[in-house]
Amino acid sequence: MAPSRPPFATTVSILFVIAFNPADVVFSSSDVASTVVLRPPHGGRDRHTMFLPLFLSPPTSSPNSSAVVAGRNSRRHLHGSDPPHPNAHMRLYDDLLRNGYYTTRLWIGTPPQKFALIVDTGSTVTYVPCSTCEQCGRHQDPKFEPELSSSYQPVKCNMECTCDNDRVQCIYERQYAEMSSSSGVLGDDILSFGNESELAPQRAVFGCENVETGDLYSQHADGIMGLGRGDLSVVDQLVDRGIIGDSFSLCYGGMDVGGGAMVLGGISPPPGMVFTHSDPVRSPYYNIDLKEIHVGGRKLPLNPRVFDGKHGTVLDSGTTYAYLPEAAFLAFKDAIMKELIALKRIPGPDPNYNDICFSGAGSDVSQLSKTFPVVDMVFADGQKLSLSPENYLFRHSKVRGAYCLGVFHNGKDPTTLLGGIIVRNTLVMYDREHENIGFWKTNCSELWERLQIAGAPPPVPSTFDRTNSTADVSPTPTGSPQHDFPGQFQVGLVTFYMSLSVNFSELKPHITELAQFIAQELGVNTSQVHLLNFTAKGNDSLIRWAIRPAESAEYFTNATAMGIIARLAEHRVQLPDTFGSYQLVEWNIEPPPTETWWLQNYIVVVVAIIVTLILVLSSSGGWIIWRQSQQALGSYKPVDVDTAIPEQELQPLQTQVDVDTALSEQELQPLRTPVVSAL
Repeated sequence: MAPSRPPFATTVSILFVIAFNPADVVFSSSDVASTVVLRPPHGGRDRHTMFLPLFLSPPTSSPNSSAVVAGRNSRRHLHGSDPPHPNAHMRLYDDLLRNGYYTTRLWIGTPPQKFALIVDTGSTVTYVPCSTCEQCGRHQDPKFEPELSSSYQPVKCNMECTCDNDRVQCIYERQYAEMSSSSGVLGDDILSFGNESELAPQRAVFGCENVETGDLYSQHADGIMGLGRGDLSVVDQLVDRGIIGDSFSLCYGGMDVGGGAMVLGGISPPPGMVFTHSDPVRSPYYNIDLKEIHVGGRKLPLNPRVFDGKHGTVLDSGTTYAYLPEAAFLAFKDAIMKELIALKRIPGPDPNYNDICFSGAGSDVSQLSKTFPVVDMVFADGQKLSLSPENYLFRHSKVRGAYCLGVFHNGKDPTTLLGGIIVRNTLVMYDREHENIGFWKTNCSELWERLQIAGAPPPVPSTFDRTNSTADVSPTPTGSPQHDFPGQFQVGLVTFYMSLSVNFSELKPHITELAQFIAQELGVNTSQVHLLNFTAKGNDSLIRWAIRPAESAEYFTNATAMGIIARLAEHRVQLPDTFGSYQLVEWNIEPPPTETWWLQNYIVVVVAIIVTLILVLSSSGGWIIWRQSQQALGSYKPVDVDTAIPEQELQPLQTQVDVDTALSEQELQPLRTPVVSAL
């Protein structure tokens, strides 16, 4: 019997947290840390399970815990009357189901060193591999080098932290149940949030890893960006110093799209955003007040208390799928099965898991709602969040047009855990100041444009210039691209020439790898990046690339297209040193191909042409056969019965003439002629 998918586990692990406010943490034998399971991509040889830390607030029974929470909340509520704070607008990369996580880019130090960090609402510390690391894996970017940063300062040993053996520097140590671990020293340096952010670089404390083991060692991402509640959280540090409002937002891209956006700081909630209460005292995690689930408009026959077990209903960005308590899962599965009687159930992509999968739905994501039911999550105040099929399904990796449930049984754990799959193409606002979490269904790849956030990438021109160069997109002194591109339109293709300072012969074997890096840096899927031309240019290489919309989309928005060009022109596309440096030589943008009546109805047209050809050929063939038969009848005239000479009588007549009379050739002719003409 194949093992069932491992449930979300709350595991006792050893956790040493360095805090700067001892009142916020109680170190005792009963102080344990829970973990959230980061679900890996479905299938594949790199499949693994990662446990990311969730900082446990002091128990509610502690006499100081309520005061701590109330004190911190009251301090942050005062920020609400302050002038609006700047926000950090940051892009998300990778894909939840393909990579197992989403990452963002964070720059640390002076000059800045770039890192790809997993965004995780269940983790409270941000850490990256340090150049002094004795046991760190090979990750996406080089290790952080404190000695190269003029602004780096070690956090010196003090009474409020755990110190190293020499009692010189504060350290952190984390060990997880599946034997993954991260440990290192604490440093203080300048964090930068990218050119799309209006938030200036800020100082913050982070972890500089010296040892990492297990899945933390083998992951491609450099480290983790902690967004949970805790003094080492980047959010908490910025909020406590009054730099940003006590809120942040995440927006994950949809199925087959990936990427997305993140905002550190408060934003105005868009109209139609659905809110639910999130109680920081009820649970150390970001929880929501879920009461009902409806499938296809029908309420599941469940007691509302089923969603309130243990930690309640937890929303966690570091978990891939959704996990329900046993009663809720069985009811959900049965309701889905009843709605899909027209589809065929098939085995899942991985024989190690008893996945619930169906074939026959088609490959067009936009059409899935015609086959799969809408799932509604109803909160305590009656507000409802509707989930489209992409919010509870994932593609079958081996059968085209097949999908599997991304909702699983949570084993013996009564917690309801909602991972990233639930909020794909959904803006999630973690409004910690007002203890609410908001949901707004939207296209996350167009978030800046839809929210009309100040500082969003500007629109591209309404007319297409086929020969623009990098001079047209030079950055402004503030680092944001300056374009005078009014109007809104659709872009069907982005092409550009890239000159790389690498020899043609050396680069050629690695062109596929280069395409993957470009896709990752531009926030698109690898399948969207196409090589058009590849030539040598002296000691350099000149490559022409094309970026096409995702399969599920017919076009880019102008903001998205201009964002791609701006990143290239401003050298915000960071490639490994093995590819040398690059220059953007030329770029073009083209509209989507015009769909004429012939293109829109090409199947009908082709069928009509084929039928017409068959009819024409059949008619022509019949006419030719009839004509030939008529010609044959005209050349072979019938002879009257009375005058006909039987064929057997001709031969004896000719023989007799030749032998007995020996007529000359000229005498035979008058004799033959009547005979032949008689035929």
